[in-house]
Order: sequence, then C-alpha cells, then structure tokens
Amino acid sequence: MPTTFVWKGRTPAGEVLSGELAAEDKQELINQLRKRRILITSVNPKSSARREIYLRRPGVSTRELGIFTRQFATMINAGLPLVQCLSILGQQADNPYFKKVITDVMQQVEGGATLSEALQKHPRAFSRLYCNMVDAGESGGVLDVIFQRLSVYLEKAEALKRKVKGALTYPAIVVLVAVGATSFMLLFIIPTFAKMFMDFGGELPLPTRVVLGLSDFMRGWWWALGGSVAGIVYAIKRYYATENGRMVIDRMMLRMPVLGSVIRKSSVARFTRTLGTLISSGVPILEGLDITARTSGNAVVEKAIQDTRGSISEGNTIAEPLRSCDVFPPMVVQMVAVGEETGALDEMLNKIADFYDDEVDAAVEAMTSVIEPAMIVIMGVVVGGMLVAMYLPMFKLISVISG
Repeated sequence: MPTTFVWKGRTPAGEVLSGELAAEDKQELINQLRKRRILITSVNPKSSARREIYLRRPGVSTRELGIFTRQFATMINAGLPLVQCLSILGQQADNPYFKKVITDVMQQVEGGATLSEALQKHPRAFSRLYCNMVDAGESGGVLDVIFQRLSVYLEKAEALKRKVKGALTYPAIVVLVAVGATSFMLLFIIPTFAKMFMDFGGELPLPTRVVLGLSDFMRGWWWALGGSVAGIVYAIKRYYATENGRMVIDRMMLRMPVLGSVIRKSSVARFTRTLGTLISSGVPILEGLDITARTSGNAVVEKAIQDTRGSISEGNTIAEPLRSCDVFPPMVVQMVAVGEETGALDEMLNKIADFYDDEVDAAVEAMTSVIEPAMIVIMGVVVGGMLVAMYLPMFKLISVISG
C-alpha cells in the first residue's frame, strides 16, 4: 500500500519547494522527484513528520562515522567484498543504533541494492554529502578512494568542531564561575554583614547600601530572576528557529569583535573543505554547492552559497558571486578564481581549507589570550568591589572608636 510522504527540496535555480506525494517507499519518491529535477532536502512519512520534530532519535557521532569510514576504506582497498566489510563493521560497532543501521545496509546490499541507495535510507547516520560521494565512487569504480577522502574529511571536520567548541567552552565556564561566585556572596555572605551593620546603627556608606540592596533583591526575587533568564533563553531559541531570526543572530555572531573571527574562519574552512571534497569525488558543482550550503552551520554563509549556486546555474563563475556577498575574505575569492581558471578548483579549495584550519587555531589562541585577562579583571572588580563595600563601615567604626 502506498505511503504518503512529506517532502522538501530545491529546483536547480535554487527555488524552495515542498509538498506531499504517495509512493511505495522513500526511494521511489526520491526517484520521482529526481525526474522532475528536484534536489531533495528532507523526506518523512506524513504520519510521523510532526512527531519527529519533538522526538530525538539516536544518531551517529562524527567520530564514530569517521572510524567506520576509515576502516571501510582499508578493507575495500584490501579486496574484501562489500557485504563482508559491512558484516565485520557491524559486529564491532559499539553504538547499538549504528550497529542496527550497518546490519540493515548489509541486508539491502545483499538484496541487490547499491551501497549509496542503502545508505540513503538512513539519513540520521549518513548525510547527503556522504551518500552523494559514495554514489559518485560507485559510478566511477573508485569506491576505495572515495572512502579514503571521506575519512580524511570527517576527521578534519571533527577536529575543526573540537577547536570551535573549545573556543566557546572556556569563556562560558569563566562566566558561569563569575556569576556563581557573585550570586553566592550576595545570597549567603552579604546577609551576615548586613545583620552586623544593623547592630552598629548609623548611616552606611553608599557602596555598602548598594550591595546590601542587591543582596536583598536577589534573596527576595531569586525566582523572578531565574524565570526571567529561562524566559529570555526560550525566547531567543524560538526566534532563532525562525528563518529571519536565524539570519539576524548568525549575522550578529559574525560581527562580534573576537568570537566573530573564529566563527567566520571556521565557516570558510568548512565550506572550502566540503566543496573541495565533493568536487574531487565527481559530484556535480550545483549539487555540491547545495550540500555545502546546508552543512555551513551559519545562515549568512548558507545564503551566500545558495546565491552563488543560483548565479552559477545562470552561467557565471563561482568567484564573482562570492566576491559580491561580503562574507568570504578577498584571499579566498582570489584563490577560487585562480582554481577555476587553471581547472584545479578542488585542489585550490583544499589548500584554502588547510590554511583556514591553521587560522582557526590562531584565532582561538587570540580569543583565549584576550578573554582570560578580561575575565580575571572583571571578576576582580566585582568580587573586590563587594568586599570593599562591606569593609567600609568597619573602617568608619574604627575611626569613630579611635577618635
């Protein structure tokens, strides 16, 4: 019995399309849409399309996929049949979900499906980039080379992700420690001083009154503060889930003084690495740009790449729209232009990616060197200011007693 699927996709000109279509299975639907020259971005059964938005199913990490791909490449290069490779990899997989996926892929390959067709049935484990590269490898008879390239790509993508996460983790921890220390003092330490000052009598200095007022406010309205923070975070998440909100926030992130440099350089590295890997594997340029846009991780960069894709479909070069979008540095645009002119675009893109991987390292170090002393100074001023405010009445008392 045919199943109704909810699908989304793009035309070769970049127009976004969506709809519902009945088919025996997902692969038949994909084949129907491909005949209409529609590049599919998502396909879900209608009955479960809404439920999948709220339920988080198990997935496969980039590290697990990288190890799987590296071992697959080694075994194929050694001459082992595909089914035997998948059987071995399925047996040694630690992730139960991934083990089930590999077993299902093996059974489909045994049943006559191509490897790329079998992988496409598990989009949570294998991305469009992965499936398209495998499809190109099967068509060209160079599957071992493709898996080798994929393993290198995944390893470098994981390394880049770790660098960016590391850059964001350090300042986040410092801010949490600063907020925690300040809150602890205002909630538990300052009230002890307040009781002592009440016994002294007399008028307290202005800094002391300010700190005591903050302490009273936090103790009386901590629930309102917590609720306000949670509400703001929720509102930002909801706004970011919209197309306009994602564009606004991602543009702000790119323009931030120090963090923006890290995000911009990591986006350039991801874009060039992904597109270079796809082109060198034989994936068509328009398909490669569409996949690259969706893996960019930033709405501004994604729009720039989609605009580039639309421009290329009209017969223009890649470099020209990249130059006009004001997202990519001039050096990147120039190197892409040279790559197009010399017919070595994939090689040039990979060189740019290697360069920007190093640039991300330098940007992370620069950000850490700026944030660390700034956070220390801020914590010193806040904590030290509260301590001075608490000791000012004592100095006044000592002067009164000595006088």
